[in-house]
Amino acid sequence: MQKTARDMILSLGLIGLVAGFVWLFIPHDDSAPDLQRVDYRVDLLTARRAASYPVAAPEGLSEAWKPTSVRFRKDEGDAWHLGYQTPDGQYVAVEQSTQKRSLFIEDATQGAERTEVTQQIDGRAWTRYEGGRYDALVHEGADGSTTVVTGTASFGQLAKMAAALRAE
Repeated sequence: MQKTARDMILSLGLIGLVAGFVWLFIPHDDSAPDLQRVDYRVDLLTARRAASYPVAAPEGLSEAWKPTSVRFRKDEGDAWHLGYQTPDGQYVAVEQSTQKRSLFIEDATQGAERTEVTQQIDGRAWTRYEGGRYDALVHEGADGSTTVVTGTASFGQLAKMAAALRAE
C-alpha cells in the first residue's frame, strides 16, 4: 500500500515538472490581439442605397481610429453596424436601425440605462446612457431611425465619434 502511494506521488511530481517545462518554453503572449483594419466603403455604399434612412459613417477621424467590423442587415430593420478601435485601444460602435427604439437601444447598449443628461453635438441632441459594460450616446431621428454610438470608450471619445458622423 505504501509503495503504491509513493509511486503515485512520484508520478504526480514528474507530471508537474513536465507541465512546468512545457509552460516555460512555449511562447505565450497575454497582450491584446492586433485587430485588422477593415475597408467598409462598399458596405457603406450598399447600406446607403438599401436603407430607409440616411446611413451615418465617420469622416475626418485620424488614422489612429481603426475600423474593425462592419455589417448591414436589411431584414433586421435596416440595421447598420460599424465598429472601431480607438487610439487608446477602446471599442466604439456606430449602430443605426429602424427597429423599435426601446428594443434596439437595449440591444445596442447592452442594457445601459438612460440618464437625464443630454448634449448637443453638431446641432443634434444626444442622450447619455450608462451601463456596466458599455456607455452610449443615443440620437432619435425624426425619420424613425435611431443612431447609437456605444462602447467601452469614454463619453469624450463617444462624442468625438458622434461629431464625426456624416449621413447620406
